[in-house]
Amino acid sequence: MGGFHLKAIQTLKTADLCDHYSDSISICEVEFKSYGAKKQFSGPIQTVEVFEDNVLVRQMLETIPEGSVLVVNGGASRNCALVGDVLAQIAVDRNLAGIIINGVIRDSGEIAGMNVGVFALGTMPLKSKKEGKGKINVVTKFGGVTWTPGEYAYADEDGVIVSPKPLTLP
Repeated sequence: MGGFHLKAIQTLKTADLCDHYSDSISICEVEFKSYGAKKQFSGPIQTVEVFEDNVLVRQMLETIPEGSVLVVNGGASRNCALVGDVLAQIAVDRNLAGIIINGVIRDSGEIAGMNVGVFALGTMPLKSKKEGKGKINVVTKFGGVTWTPGEYAYADEDGVIVSPKPLTLP
């Protein structure tokens, strides 16, 4: 998938996509807060499942393809941050579309100025453990959605939707 196509799909609104594809998409029930400068983002999903440990989050940010959306299932823990300014900067430097975190972040002031989408449940200044526990590139579930690597996430001010294929509007 070329960069042009990724830029084209980034401008699609989730509300419009829901109007046209309601029978073939999944809508995440989690009401995320947006922290990055990009308020709308989309791309192919890559996943990581962790609990209060962000070693694998960093590993994924450093290796997944440009234009990807990293979905971090942190078990909805609010005890420590899974992403901070250093990891968000890796996403910016690697031209990732965004990060969706079922957990919390820190360094929100710095992340607000970064050209990347960052959706999370909230903030917590405490950093995570560094044990390297978790799973990468697995099908994971939260918010009433099954997040499958290679499917597509679309995120904006209205919410997050998932589709098995790239979406376009007529």
